[in-house]
Amino acid sequence: MSYQVLARKWRPRSFREMVGQTHVLKALINALDNQRLHHAYLFTGTRGVGKTTIARIIAKCLNCETGITSTPCGTCSVCREIDEGRFVDLIEIDAASRTKVEDTRELLDNVQYAPSRGRFKVYLIDEVHMLSTHSFNALLKTLEEPPPYVKFILATTDPQKLPATILSRCLQFSLKNMSPERVVEHLSHVLAAENVPFEPDALWLLGRAADGSMRDAMSLTDQAIAFGEGKVLAADVRAMLGSLDHGQVYGVLQALLEGDARALLEAVRNLAEQGPDWSGVLAEMLNVLHRVAIAQALPEAVDNGQGDRERVLALASALPAEDVQFYYQMGLIGRRDLPLAPDPRGGFEMVLLRMLAFRPADADDAPKPVLKPVGISQATADPAAPVAALASAEPSPPAAVVPPEPVVAAAQLEVPAPATADHVPEAEPEVELKAEIEAISVPEPVAEVVDLPWEEPAPAPVPVAAAPAPAPAPVVPAAPPQAAPAHDEPPFDPSAYAAVGMDRDDEPPLDDDYYSGESDPVGFSYLDELAEHVQEEAPKPAAQPLPAAKPATGLALQWLELFPQLPVSGMTGNIAANCTLIAADGDDWLLHLDPGQGALFNATQQRRLNEALNQHLGRTLNLRIELILPEQETPAQAAARKRAERQQDAVTSIEQDPLIQQMIKLFGAKVRQDTIEPVEALVDQGQ
Repeated sequence: MSYQVLARKWRPRSFREMVGQTHVLKALINALDNQRLHHAYLFTGTRGVGKTTIARIIAKCLNCETGITSTPCGTCSVCREIDEGRFVDLIEIDAASRTKVEDTRELLDNVQYAPSRGRFKVYLIDEVHMLSTHSFNALLKTLEEPPPYVKFILATTDPQKLPATILSRCLQFSLKNMSPERVVEHLSHVLAAENVPFEPDALWLLGRAADGSMRDAMSLTDQAIAFGEGKVLAADVRAMLGSLDHGQVYGVLQALLEGDARALLEAVRNLAEQGPDWSGVLAEMLNVLHRVAIAQALPEAVDNGQGDRERVLALASALPAEDVQFYYQMGLIGRRDLPLAPDPRGGFEMVLLRMLAFRPADADDAPKPVLKPVGISQATADPAAPVAALASAEPSPPAAVVPPEPVVAAAQLEVPAPATADHVPEAEPEVELKAEIEAISVPEPVAEVVDLPWEEPAPAPVPVAAAPAPAPAPVVPAAPPQAAPAHDEPPFDPSAYAAVGMDRDDEPPLDDDYYSGESDPVGFSYLDELAEHVQEEAPKPAAQPLPAAKPATGLALQWLELFPQLPVSGMTGNIAANCTLIAADGDDWLLHLDPGQGALFNATQQRRLNEALNQHLGRTLNLRIELILPEQETPAQAAARKRAERQQDAVTSIEQDPLIQQMIKLFGAKVRQDTIEPVEALVDQGQ
């Protein structure tokens, strides 16, 4: 017996054997079961999706000896003759070869005769869109009102070419393309029944090459069996189709992810051995990046149409979203410019090297700046506290002693202008105050505390107890390390101050700034303008992290000490600064991260922080980060608390300074708290 190809051998003979097209089969089955039969059907769709197969099954359903049914027996003489293609009342017409109007008239002359054997005479006109205009016109009347024993089944791959008059006379069913998953599933069933060994990757290659056609998939499978000597292997199918190894695309993307130029060019060299279409390779990369972007936005929406869903999800978790968008845009532009390159391979390599050179700045191979120490006082840490989780870490060298700088606060005056001349200050206090201001010296300084490197130093508004007559002053007084009670202040001694350079805008007005006049007995216009100007340009305090519920102890305190030593920056540094160490079971560490930072957190940030810890401690940790609000103080909260304490010290030093108190007493001035800044903030701002 001669060999029968798989496409014919496995052609469905009933509706239950059909693969896919459920939306069409449901309507036909219900119509047959309820005896609601139309006289003309039109099936549209690409090649190999089942148009002719469904038409033949309908012919069996209408003429089966058991009666009109959606489940023909398949064993009666009518069913066997239809399956063998020799049933006299099933007239199959190839419209592509019988386009003339004479052929159509000959067909219509036979319509008037009753069927010879079956219940209905079925006309199957394939590729009906190839008929001429005259043929369509000749068919119109018969197609609209055929004899009750005649059924027309039309099939076409191009329904747009059919006249509207034909479309309006038929029930139209559009058959869908076969998805690769459905093709692979059916091929697995067929090859298992045929006892042909196969590899799943080979079936995915065949499913994609079929391009939605089940008949093409079966024909390619026949070819693959012959090519592989009775086996369907991925390497043989790839060689037969001349297709690109999909895994090599992931090799290129993995090299981009790691920033390895050597591995990137090696992957291009392996691709060049297959002589690929470089524009097609870029298109494959763009398809993968598109699916990776979908996986990052909605993982459950990723299909397995290419048999690589797990690899797409793994790449989506390792590649930052901004990198995916960047590579996709670069690939689109590179594919557009590829024809302009002197050599296609060189143009492809330049696209990849451009992706590597212009990747986002916070990538792993980007230069990482050395961070300044965070605002956590190392002297306040308990040196005797055990650090169980860091026992295997290398001991860190002692911190260098930083020369202390004074905590000096800048303030500004608001001196109200009196309404009458009775408030003119006497000459002697005025001259005495001038001499005191010119002889200011800086008292005992305090240690410096550095802000977080990514935050701009900004004063935090600190409430101060109401004073009898509060007012700001434009001098730069000093504050002791800790504010002492008012009754312990030493008496004011002008000789204890040394001259400190001040800008003209910060000096108090001299004698020549005062004048007498009828309309303004005592003029403080200079001070008024200065106060209004500074009040308009006073910076607004920046938002600070919320204070922690509890002070840091135990593991949380160890994290405060460890954080300044980690080589992290950017978003990774911000994530680490808002974490606290919750558990350290050997090499398994658990951190809690403030949920407010969740928008910046992803798997890449966790991996980079884990690598920084491994590098610093000299061992491999298994780091896990959960979005739970820390109950104890984080490094960011500690830095904010230190800034608030410095601000409070500055405000207290201003209010308790003898010179300020004397100015308040003499001039009735008020201290503006929003203009007070610790000296560290002024130094950072270059003032």
